[in-house]
Amino acid sequence: MAKRRSNLTINVVLAAFLILWGFVLLCAEAVHAADKGAKPPVARYWMSIATEKNTIPGMPEGMPGMGGFFGGGGSGKKLLLQLNSSRPVPADPSAGHDIPPGQNMGKTLPLLIPERKRSEPGEPGMPGGMEKPKARMLIYWGCGETVRKGQPRVLDTEKMSLAEFGKAMAGRVSPSRQSPPSPQSGRIYSEWPNREDGTPVPGNSSLVGGHLVQGNYLPDIRFSIDSGHDFMAPVEFTSVQGGPAEGVKFQWRSIPTATGYFATAMGYDQKSGTMILWSSSELPEPGYALMDYLSEEDVRRLIREKVVMPPSVNRCSVPRGIFGESEGAMLQFIAYGDELNIVYPPRDPKKTQDPIWTVKARRKSTGMLPLMAMEGREAGGEERERGRDRDSSEGGSEGMSPGKVLRGLFGF
Repeated sequence: MAKRRSNLTINVVLAAFLILWGFVLLCAEAVHAADKGAKPPVARYWMSIATEKNTIPGMPEGMPGMGGFFGGGGSGKKLLLQLNSSRPVPADPSAGHDIPPGQNMGKTLPLLIPERKRSEPGEPGMPGGMEKPKARMLIYWGCGETVRKGQPRVLDTEKMSLAEFGKAMAGRVSPSRQSPPSPQSGRIYSEWPNREDGTPVPGNSSLVGGHLVQGNYLPDIRFSIDSGHDFMAPVEFTSVQGGPAEGVKFQWRSIPTATGYFATAMGYDQKSGTMILWSSSELPEPGYALMDYLSEEDVRRLIREKVVMPPSVNRCSVPRGIFGESEGAMLQFIAYGDELNIVYPPRDPKKTQDPIWTVKARRKSTGMLPLMAMEGREAGGEERERGRDRDSSEGGSEGMSPGKVLRGLFGF
């Protein structure tokens, strides 16, 4: 019963964090939308191209429930296609993306307009009578063996307004924060995957080649993707040493097309009911606003500010003691990739001409790493960790295995 209560507490705190973080992002998007003054093109098309490595030593790959917290459904290549068009909605709307043969997903990916969902009573906003979320967080930052002076930064919803809490959590949310096509834009919106086609992207899929997006409510969008803007290589941790109490040193294999790296970790101290956040930034930074696609301009700026690690870096350390009071922690890692941006007709500085369509192909590669006592696990050591987890579950080994840490931390 006590463990069940602790797991419930963890889930409540996580839910509160997600509510507060959603509030932060909504505020930022509203500011971004207000600042945009340029006339939009007839059609905007975005390709969100991701490579995810969500394998956890000692846990089944693609374990149910992991995607809800960490934005994935297992390892692999992921693709999201989103379209906005300002043309009138035809009686029988139809659109599709003709793909190159190397994508290995057939000839066309259908783009469908989502079905409208009825709003439940009380939407939008928080349900009536719901109390202000309670959350206490400690924020640390910086790669190194020891915690630096002036840390941690303490955030407490009981001592701060939601606006103050949201501002503190926002960190360096960029003024050029990306806003992909959406149903809320007031224009036609269609997407893939959808209710009719959710074909998984195969491991050998490549986006290189010619693409054509066409339909009866948008102009033809014809473009090509080169090898430099294909799916990124997966995140591979080559060495992990230490544990939550003594700190964790980790290294990763350089990704050829990465423009920068960033890492953040989250743990929970059940005794004090405190969420603990750490990021690899050299400056105070909660980190969660940066665990997504960023523009090239933003990545370059954040590297100059020593918030994002340059592509030449391949190692970092979580200082000792940060997660010493928690049962474990989960580290999230992201490698940013440069974007492919196409405008048609091409911009001509000598002429004033509104664009007909634009394409953005944005890329990232992400990975997860459980922080626990690993005693120098090197690359290829996952099988040994699986063995430890089996031994532990059978009572043949002491200490915290990866599976046990995650089950204790997140209530699996």
